[in-house]
Amino acid sequence: MTHDDNGRSALSIGIQARLDWLRSRMWFIPSVFAIGATIAAFVLVPVDRLLDQAMPGYLSGVLFVGGPESARLVLATIGTAMLSFTGLVFTVTMLVLVLASGQLSPRVMRTFLRDRTTQSVLGLFVATFLYSLLVLREVRSPVVGSSFVPAITVTVAYLLLVASVGAFVFYIHHMAQAMRAVSVLGSVGDETRAAIDRLYPERIGEEPESPIPGLPARAPDQLAIQEHTPGVLISVDEEQLMEIAGEHTLTVALLHQIGDFVPQGAPLLALWSRADGPPDETLVGHLAGAVQIGRERTMTQDAAFGFRQIVDIAERALSPGVNDPTTALQALDQIHDLLRRLAVRGFPSPVRLDEKG
Repeated sequence: MTHDDNGRSALSIGIQARLDWLRSRMWFIPSVFAIGATIAAFVLVPVDRLLDQAMPGYLSGVLFVGGPESARLVLATIGTAMLSFTGLVFTVTMLVLVLASGQLSPRVMRTFLRDRTTQSVLGLFVATFLYSLLVLREVRSPVVGSSFVPAITVTVAYLLLVASVGAFVFYIHHMAQAMRAVSVLGSVGDETRAAIDRLYPERIGEEPESPIPGLPARAPDQLAIQEHTPGVLISVDEEQLMEIAGEHTLTVALLHQIGDFVPQGAPLLALWSRADGPPDETLVGHLAGAVQIGRERTMTQDAAFGFRQIVDIAERALSPGVNDPTTALQALDQIHDLLRRLAVRGFPSPVRLDEKG
């Protein structure tokens, strides 16, 4: 093995895998929006208190001018509407997932779960709902004490409502377009092309001089075993493996390809040591930690998964129940472009050496 000095992203494989995991979680972006709404509510209310008696004249004409009861009614209405919108978006999203799984391929559900538009619209609705509730508790009528209506804060709730209505209309249009087979094929194709550009630049690392050195002839000194939940090999942090192997003068062989299923108890890595004695268990654990196992394939290091999804869509399109040859031809067009892209790439050697060879 050797370090990847050319064409690699500045982010390590581990960080890329974690970012990919977060992108596939529908709760992440809504959580960020919710945190932003909470911060905005707690920041704007003190600003309203500060400017309550000294509101600039040019702002008075554009801000909310109702009393406490009107403000409470507006905020409660916005909160109720946003809760209904959020439930509707969840329902539409689940329906789209079921239809996409049945008509295209179960593997393309990941594409819809990673959709930024859906996550952002959900985030905006959740943020508007939470913001309205937090501001509602700050509105005080004269019966409770000194009357206080946070005009700026309530006006922001109005703006969030307008943005949410616009986002909902855009979301319906977006989902109608995203459900088309050609759109799904285009999304999968774009993601696969990005994976090819990332994994197979013109040159990766330093390839050894020919002939390529083989593995040691003797049996491995130690095997790193998959001890956790069985799953698919998602990614390998090559830099971490290189660093550990170089420090301890090890030869390391990965026994599975990216995308392979690895059962519990199966060997992950074969290790040969140039020092006296086999590597200890702690070192073996650190090496195994550079290999990420997950429940399903991703395209962090697995461009072949994109081909798998496109082939699935083509096969489903040609099934007797669907009988849609046009979609199959569109899938072949994507595969044609991807294969042409791969044909001009220099594939890296499976062997990597450090500075000491």
